[in-house]
Amino acid sequence: MDYHYEQTSEVEALDSIYYGDMQIIETEPFHKFSIPIKSEGYDDGEGLACQLVFTYTAKYPDEVPLIEIEDEENFDDIVDKQELLTHLTEQAKENVGMVMVFTLVSAGQEWLSDHWDRVKKEREEQVLAKIKADEEAEQKRFEGTRVTVESFLAWRKQFEMDMGIPQKREREAKGTNKLTGKELFLRDTTLNESDLKFLDDGDAVKVDESLFQDLEDLDISDEDDEDYVPGQSSDSD
Repeated sequence: MDYHYEQTSEVEALDSIYYGDMQIIETEPFHKFSIPIKSEGYDDGEGLACQLVFTYTAKYPDEVPLIEIEDEENFDDIVDKQELLTHLTEQAKENVGMVMVFTLVSAGQEWLSDHWDRVKKEREEQVLAKIKADEEAEQKRFEGTRVTVESFLAWRKQFEMDMGIPQKREREAKGTNKLTGKELFLRDTTLNESDLKFLDDGDAVKVDESLFQDLEDLDISDEDDEDYVPGQSSDSD
């Protein structure tokens, strides 16, 4: 096999396919060039992209070419480059004996797209999990703690202590010890006889009986009582 011819012919074909993107780095002693690969959606502002760098060997395509990855910024934070290299090397071994760079580029691009889909799914699941956790936390905050008899009694005791209710009740209890007049009267039975004692201790009322002695001498008949009209004289004019 004319390895030089096979290699030169493939480079010309690749330059036509990836015109403007493929960069020739070296031509001697063997061709070294780079071709960019990117996941679907990368041109829309999100996704993964890197440069695959191939270097022919003396007996390529009967040998696997040297493969390197030049990554973009933050690529290492998302992609394990060694995993991608392993995948490309396996694909290369399966295609030994044939020019294979186009096949490897296609395989690398498909791998990036699949990997990016997994990354997007994981990120979406993380966002949904966070939203769900926030909603559950908010719901739990409104629901509060489930109340039992014991927890309510403990809460009420603490609440009354915080509000100073026991001290207030104590002050009110002391105030109720002052009895009203009625309560004093009902409680002190000696007061029931206070008026009688007052009469016993005071001066007796004296009645002049002589004022009533002449009443029997008065000649007052029933007829006179019936004929008498107040304001009218008994004598005829």
